Amino acid sequence: METQEKLRLYKSILSRDPRNDGRFYVGVKTTGIYCRPICPAKPKIENVEFLKSKAEAENAGFRPCLRCKPDLSPLSQRWKGTAAVMGRALSLVERGDQGGEEIAVIAERLGMTDRHLRRLFQEHVGASPIEVAISRRLHLARQLLTQSDLSVLDVAFASGFNSLRRFNDAFVKTYQKSPREFRKEAGERRERDEVLRIELPYSPPYDWNNQLAFFSRHEAFGVELVEGD
Repeated sequence: METQEKLRLYKSILSRDPRNDGRFYVGVKTTGIYCRPICPAKPKIENVEFLKSKAEAENAGFRPCLRCKPDLSPLSQRWKGTAAVMGRALSLVERGDQGGEEIAVIAERLGMTDRHLRRLFQEHVGASPIEVAISRRLHLARQLLTQSDLSVLDVAFASGFNSLRRFNDAFVKTYQKSPREFRKEAGERRERDEVLRIELPYSPPYDWNNQLAFFSRHEAFGVELVEGD
């Protein structure tokens, strides 16, 4: 990264401008964590590395900051406007498996080679399709571990992993602790409830009343219930 560009980004994290939230992430070499650009922490410029996405940060060996929780921040919009195909690609990658054959199938559906798909991801997201998929699934798993009473096995399957072993391996690699250890240390696990409640990140402003009206118009009778404000 050019020195001038790094200085510009560094000044933006000092200002903690909320408009930058989700646009890039800050890896701190001295602590091994990565933060949102709005994090109160102010590391020295020589100790920071700027990253395009959460997946790139985690692939580089950085752990999510427990203070600003970058893994729960709004989705990065870096790729919007650069290639409309990235929207479909991200959606397909999230729903697919983590195998190389699946990536080839996704690329074929998008009308490109898997090599070109990987190049697009590296250019716009800073990580491969598989790394992005695993990162997204781990973020959901983290929420389920701290905001629900689901078993670790149920969390693994609910977040998109097809085996408990693969889930445990990926979780330990990113968070340096097992899912059970993470849940115990977080201390946020909710009491048993018939309703599963998950907090969703968003970037303000947000027209909640209009969104609620949309959900009400499209609720599935007998399956979904939209009420309250």
